[in-house]
Amino acid sequence: MPREGVFARVVKGGVVKAGDTITVLGRKVMNSVEELPVQRVTKESRENTNANVLVVKELPVTIVLNNRELVTLLCSPIDLKYLAIGFLFSEGLLRSKAEIERIIVDERRGVVRVKTKGEREFTDDLIFKRMITSGCGRGASFYSAADAQGQVKVESQANISVDEVLALAKEFQHRSQIYRATHGIHSAALCDTKNILVFNEDIGRHNAVDKVFGECFLKDIATDDRIVFTSGRITSEILLKVAKRNIPLIISKSAPTTLGVKLAHDLGVTLIGFVRGGRMSVYTHGWRIVIGDKDGNGKKTV
Repeated sequence: MPREGVFARVVKGGVVKAGDTITVLGRKVMNSVEELPVQRVTKESRENTNANVLVVKELPVTIVLNNRELVTLLCSPIDLKYLAIGFLFSEGLLRSKAEIERIIVDERRGVVRVKTKGEREFTDDLIFKRMITSGCGRGASFYSAADAQGQVKVESQANISVDEVLALAKEFQHRSQIYRATHGIHSAALCDTKNILVFNEDIGRHNAVDKVFGECFLKDIATDDRIVFTSGRITSEILLKVAKRNIPLIISKSAPTTLGVKLAHDLGVTLIGFVRGGRMSVYTHGWRIVIGDKDGNGKKTV
Protein backbone atom coordinates (compact mmCIF):
# COMPACT_ATOMS: atom_id res chain seq x y z
CA MET A 1 0.00 0.00 0.00
CA PRO A 2 1.52 3.39 -0.99
CA ARG A 3 2.42 5.84 1.74
CA GLU A 4 0.39 9.03 1.90
CA GLY A 5 1.54 12.59 2.48
CA VAL A 6 3.91 15.16 1.04
CA PHE A 7 7.51 14.07 0.55
CA ALA A 8 10.30 16.63 0.16
CA ARG A 9 14.09 16.79 -0.04
CA VAL A 10 15.84 19.69 1.67
CA VAL A 11 18.09 21.59 -0.80
CA LYS A 12 18.57 24.68 1.32
CA GLY A 13 18.53 24.95 5.10
CA GLY A 14 18.38 22.31 7.80
CA VAL A 15 16.01 19.59 8.91
CA VAL A 16 12.29 19.71 8.04
CA LYS A 17 10.19 19.49 11.18
CA ALA A 18 6.48 19.10 11.78
CA GLY A 19 4.75 22.46 11.36
CA ASP A 20 7.36 23.89 8.97
CA THR A 21 6.08 25.70 5.88
CA ILE A 22 6.97 23.97 2.60
CA THR A 23 6.89 25.95 -0.66
CA VAL A 24 6.21 23.88 -3.77
CA LEU A 25 8.22 25.17 -6.75
CA GLY A 26 6.42 24.90 -10.07
CA ARG A 27 7.76 23.52 -13.33
CA LYS A 28 8.66 26.99 -14.63
CA VAL A 29 10.77 27.65 -11.56
CA MET A 30 12.53 24.30 -11.73
CA ASN A 31 13.32 24.86 -15.43
CA SER A 32 15.02 28.12 -14.42
CA VAL A 33 17.29 26.80 -11.67
CA GLU A 34 19.88 24.11 -11.08
CA GLU A 35 20.92 22.48 -7.85
CA LEU A 36 24.63 22.93 -7.15
CA PRO A 37 26.89 22.18 -4.16
CA VAL A 38 28.28 25.03 -2.09
CA GLN A 39 30.59 25.14 0.91
CA ARG A 40 29.69 27.53 3.74
CA VAL A 41 32.68 29.52 5.01
CA THR A 42 32.96 32.14 7.75
CA LYS A 43 35.93 33.93 9.33
CA GLU A 44 36.03 31.27 12.04
CA SER A 45 35.09 28.03 10.31
CA ARG A 46 34.56 26.00 7.18
CA GLU A 47 31.80 23.41 6.83
CA ASN A 48 33.06 19.88 6.29
CA THR A 49 30.27 18.92 3.91
CA ASN A 50 28.78 20.72 0.95
CA ALA A 51 25.19 21.94 1.02
CA ASN A 52 23.00 21.96 -2.07
CA VAL A 53 21.55 25.30 -3.19
CA LEU A 54 19.48 26.45 -6.14
CA VAL A 55 21.35 28.59 -8.69
CA VAL A 56 19.60 30.43 -11.52
CA LYS A 57 20.36 29.10 -15.01
CA GLU A 58 22.00 31.17 -17.76
CA LEU A 59 21.63 30.36 -21.46
CA PRO A 60 22.88 32.01 -24.66
CA VAL A 61 19.94 32.38 -27.05
CA THR A 62 20.32 33.50 -30.65
CA ILE A 63 17.45 35.33 -32.35
CA VAL A 64 17.20 34.64 -36.09
CA LEU A 65 14.84 36.75 -38.20
CA ASN A 66 14.12 35.50 -41.73
CA ASN A 67 17.24 33.32 -41.67
CA ARG A 68 19.45 36.21 -40.62
CA GLU A 69 21.15 35.97 -37.24
CA LEU A 70 20.57 39.22 -35.38
CA VAL A 71 21.80 38.89 -31.83
CA THR A 72 22.72 36.44 -29.10
CA LEU A 73 21.36 37.23 -25.66
CA LEU A 74 22.39 35.73 -22.35
CA CYS A 75 19.12 34.96 -20.62
CA SER A 76 17.04 32.68 -18.43
CA PRO A 77 15.75 29.63 -20.38
CA ILE A 78 12.05 30.40 -19.92
CA ASP A 79 9.50 32.07 -22.21
CA LEU A 80 12.02 32.37 -25.04
CA LYS A 81 9.24 33.04 -27.55
CA TYR A 82 8.16 36.11 -25.59
CA LEU A 83 11.80 37.23 -25.29
CA ALA A 84 12.45 37.03 -29.04
CA ILE A 85 9.20 38.74 -30.05
CA GLY A 86 9.55 41.39 -27.35
CA PHE A 87 13.11 42.15 -28.49
CA LEU A 88 12.10 42.43 -32.17
CA PHE A 89 9.08 44.55 -31.24
CA SER A 90 11.12 46.86 -29.01
CA GLU A 91 13.74 47.31 -31.73
CA GLY A 92 11.12 48.21 -34.35
CA LEU A 93 11.67 45.05 -36.42
CA LEU A 94 8.09 43.89 -35.84
CA ARG A 95 5.08 46.18 -35.89
CA SER A 96 2.06 43.86 -35.75
CA LYS A 97 1.28 40.24 -34.92
CA ALA A 98 -0.15 39.80 -38.42
CA GLU A 99 3.39 40.08 -39.83
CA ILE A 100 4.50 36.85 -38.12
CA GLU A 101 4.32 33.66 -40.20
CA ARG A 102 5.87 31.30 -37.66
CA ILE A 103 8.01 31.15 -34.52
CA ILE A 104 10.25 28.15 -33.87
CA VAL A 105 11.89 27.79 -30.45
CA ASP A 106 14.79 25.34 -30.24
CA GLU A 107 15.53 25.24 -26.53
CA ARG A 108 18.22 22.56 -26.87
CA ARG A 109 20.32 24.62 -29.31
CA GLY A 110 19.33 27.97 -27.82
CA VAL A 111 17.84 29.44 -31.00
CA VAL A 112 14.58 31.24 -31.70
CA ARG A 113 13.68 31.55 -35.40
CA VAL A 114 11.08 34.08 -36.47
CA LYS A 115 9.75 34.12 -40.04
CA THR A 116 7.67 37.05 -41.26
CA LYS A 117 5.26 37.07 -44.18
CA GLY A 118 7.25 39.73 -45.95
CA GLU A 119 11.01 39.99 -46.22
CA ARG A 120 12.82 42.53 -44.08
CA GLU A 121 15.51 44.76 -45.49
CA PHE A 122 18.44 45.06 -43.10
CA THR A 123 20.75 47.96 -43.72
CA ASP A 124 24.36 47.81 -42.60
CA ASP A 125 23.63 50.83 -40.42
CA LEU A 126 21.04 48.86 -38.45
CA ILE A 127 23.21 45.82 -37.88
CA PHE A 128 26.43 47.66 -37.11
CA LYS A 129 24.89 50.16 -34.71
CA ARG A 130 24.06 47.36 -32.27
CA MET A 131 25.10 48.51 -28.81
CA ILE A 132 26.10 46.42 -25.82
CA THR A 133 23.96 47.98 -23.12
CA SER A 134 24.48 48.31 -19.38
CA GLY A 135 22.05 45.46 -18.83
CA CYS A 136 22.56 42.31 -16.81
CA GLY A 137 22.95 39.31 -19.08
CA ARG A 138 24.98 41.40 -21.57
CA GLY A 139 21.97 43.17 -23.02
CA ALA A 140 22.14 44.26 -26.66
CA SER A 141 20.14 46.87 -28.51
CA PHE A 142 19.92 48.60 -31.88
CA TYR A 143 19.25 51.80 -29.93
CA SER A 144 20.80 55.09 -31.04
CA ALA A 145 20.43 58.73 -29.99
CA ALA A 146 18.33 59.35 -33.11
CA ASP A 147 15.71 56.87 -31.85
CA ALA A 148 15.09 59.01 -28.77
CA GLN A 149 14.96 62.23 -30.79
CA GLY A 150 12.27 60.83 -33.06
CA GLN A 151 10.13 59.34 -30.30
CA VAL A 152 6.69 60.89 -29.72
CA LYS A 153 6.15 62.32 -26.23
CA VAL A 154 3.77 60.45 -23.91
CA GLU A 155 0.79 62.73 -23.27
CA SER A 156 -1.27 60.41 -21.04
CA GLN A 157 -3.18 61.99 -18.14
CA ALA A 158 -3.06 58.76 -16.11
CA ASN A 159 -2.17 59.06 -12.43
CA ILE A 160 -1.52 56.82 -9.44
CA SER A 161 -1.68 57.36 -5.70
CA VAL A 162 1.17 56.76 -3.28
CA ASP A 163 -0.83 53.98 -1.63
CA GLU A 164 -1.32 52.29 -5.00
CA VAL A 165 2.41 52.45 -5.77
CA LEU A 166 3.24 50.87 -2.41
CA ALA A 167 0.59 48.16 -2.84
CA LEU A 168 1.93 47.27 -6.30
CA ALA A 169 5.46 47.20 -4.90
CA LYS A 170 4.42 44.74 -2.20
CA GLU A 171 2.69 42.45 -4.70
CA PHE A 172 5.64 42.70 -7.08
CA GLN A 173 8.16 41.88 -4.36
CA HIS A 174 6.40 38.64 -3.44
CA ARG A 175 5.57 37.52 -6.98
CA SER A 176 8.85 35.79 -7.95
CA GLN A 177 9.49 32.31 -6.59
CA ILE A 178 12.73 32.19 -8.58
CA TYR A 179 14.08 35.27 -6.79
CA ARG A 180 13.15 33.89 -3.38
CA ALA A 181 14.91 30.63 -4.23
CA THR A 182 18.08 32.10 -5.77
CA HIS A 183 18.25 35.92 -5.30
CA GLY A 184 19.72 35.93 -8.81
CA ILE A 185 17.02 37.16 -11.18
CA HIS A 186 15.30 40.37 -12.31
CA SER A 187 11.55 40.83 -12.63
CA ALA A 188 9.32 43.09 -14.71
CA ALA A 189 5.58 43.61 -14.86
CA LEU A 190 2.87 45.47 -16.72
CA CYS A 191 0.31 46.84 -14.27
CA ASP A 192 -2.73 49.01 -13.93
CA THR A 193 -3.12 51.01 -10.73
CA LYS A 194 -4.59 48.01 -8.86
CA ASN A 195 -3.09 44.80 -10.23
CA ILE A 196 -0.17 43.16 -11.98
CA LEU A 197 -1.43 42.19 -15.44
CA VAL A 198 1.65 40.54 -16.98
CA PHE A 199 4.73 39.34 -15.09
CA ASN A 200 8.03 37.81 -16.18
CA GLU A 201 11.61 37.42 -15.05
CA ASP A 202 15.11 36.90 -16.40
CA ILE A 203 18.74 37.25 -15.37
CA GLY A 204 18.78 40.37 -17.56
CA ARG A 205 16.56 43.32 -16.67
CA HIS A 206 16.20 44.23 -20.38
CA ASN A 207 15.18 40.66 -21.16
CA ALA A 208 12.55 40.67 -18.41
CA VAL A 209 10.97 43.82 -19.89
CA ASP A 210 11.11 42.38 -23.42
CA LYS A 211 9.41 39.18 -22.22
CA VAL A 212 6.57 41.25 -20.78
CA PHE A 213 6.17 43.22 -24.02
CA GLY A 214 6.47 40.04 -26.11
CA GLU A 215 3.56 38.46 -24.23
CA CYS A 216 1.53 41.65 -24.63
CA PHE A 217 2.31 41.67 -28.36
CA LEU A 218 1.28 38.06 -28.97
CA LYS A 219 -1.80 38.15 -26.72
CA ASP A 220 -3.05 41.59 -27.85
CA ILE A 221 -2.74 43.05 -24.35
CA ALA A 222 -2.93 46.84 -24.51
CA THR A 223 -0.07 48.82 -22.96
CA ASP A 224 -1.41 52.37 -23.35
CA ASP A 225 -1.89 54.16 -20.01
CA ARG A 226 -0.38 51.21 -18.11
CA ILE A 227 2.55 51.08 -15.68
CA VAL A 228 5.82 49.17 -15.93
CA PHE A 229 7.35 47.89 -12.70
CA THR A 230 10.94 46.64 -12.76
CA SER A 231 13.42 45.36 -10.21
CA GLY A 232 16.42 46.82 -12.05
CA ARG A 233 18.00 50.17 -12.83
CA ILE A 234 16.06 52.47 -15.14
CA THR A 235 18.47 53.35 -17.92
CA SER A 236 17.89 55.21 -21.17
CA GLU A 237 17.27 52.10 -23.27
CA ILE A 238 14.73 50.74 -20.76
CA LEU A 239 13.01 54.12 -20.69
CA LEU A 240 12.83 54.21 -24.50
CA LYS A 241 11.26 50.74 -24.62
CA VAL A 242 8.55 52.02 -22.26
CA ALA A 243 7.95 55.30 -24.13
CA LYS A 244 7.56 53.41 -27.42
CA ARG A 245 4.60 51.58 -25.88
CA ASN A 246 2.97 54.86 -24.78
CA ILE A 247 3.36 53.91 -21.11
CA PRO A 248 3.28 56.97 -18.85
CA LEU A 249 4.80 55.54 -15.64
CA ILE A 250 7.81 53.38 -14.84
CA ILE A 251 8.56 52.30 -11.27
CA SER A 252 11.58 50.55 -9.78
CA LYS A 253 12.87 49.58 -6.37
CA SER A 254 16.31 50.54 -7.72
CA ALA A 255 17.97 53.68 -9.04
CA PRO A 256 17.81 55.41 -12.44
CA THR A 257 20.73 56.73 -14.47
CA THR A 258 21.20 60.36 -15.49
CA LEU A 259 20.36 59.65 -19.13
CA GLY A 260 17.32 57.64 -18.06
CA VAL A 261 16.04 60.60 -16.05
CA LYS A 262 16.74 63.06 -18.88
CA LEU A 263 14.92 60.87 -21.41
CA ALA A 264 11.96 60.42 -19.06
CA HIS A 265 11.72 64.19 -18.68
CA ASP A 266 11.91 64.79 -22.44
CA LEU A 267 9.44 62.02 -23.36
CA GLY A 268 6.80 62.77 -20.73
CA VAL A 269 7.28 59.62 -18.63
CA THR A 270 6.93 59.67 -14.85
CA LEU A 271 9.98 57.92 -13.38
CA ILE A 272 9.84 56.61 -9.81
CA GLY A 273 12.77 54.90 -8.11
CA PHE A 274 13.78 53.55 -4.70
CA VAL A 275 10.28 52.33 -3.77
CA ARG A 276 11.13 50.92 -0.36
CA GLY A 277 9.82 51.08 3.17
CA GLY A 278 6.84 53.31 2.45
CA ARG A 279 8.92 55.89 0.53
CA MET A 280 9.83 56.59 -3.07
CA SER A 281 11.81 59.06 -5.16
CA VAL A 282 9.93 60.77 -8.01
CA TYR A 283 12.40 62.04 -10.62
CA THR A 284 10.17 63.33 -13.43
CA HIS A 285 6.58 64.44 -14.10
CA GLY A 286 5.50 64.17 -10.46
CA TRP A 287 2.06 65.61 -11.29
CA ARG A 288 0.92 62.04 -12.02
CA ILE A 289 1.54 61.04 -8.37
CA VAL A 290 -1.45 61.66 -6.12
CA ILE A 291 -0.93 62.27 -2.40
CA GLY A 292 -4.00 61.69 -0.29
CA ASP A 293 -7.39 60.42 -1.43
CA LYS A 294 -7.81 59.94 -5.19
CA ASP A 295 -11.56 60.40 -4.77
CA GLY A 296 -11.09 64.11 -4.29
CA ASN A 297 -10.86 64.42 -0.53
CA GLY A 298 -7.84 66.60 -0.06
CA LYS A 299 -6.28 65.51 -3.34
CA LYS A 300 -2.79 66.89 -3.89
CA THR A 301 0.02 66.07 -6.27
CA VAL A 302 3.76 66.34 -5.96
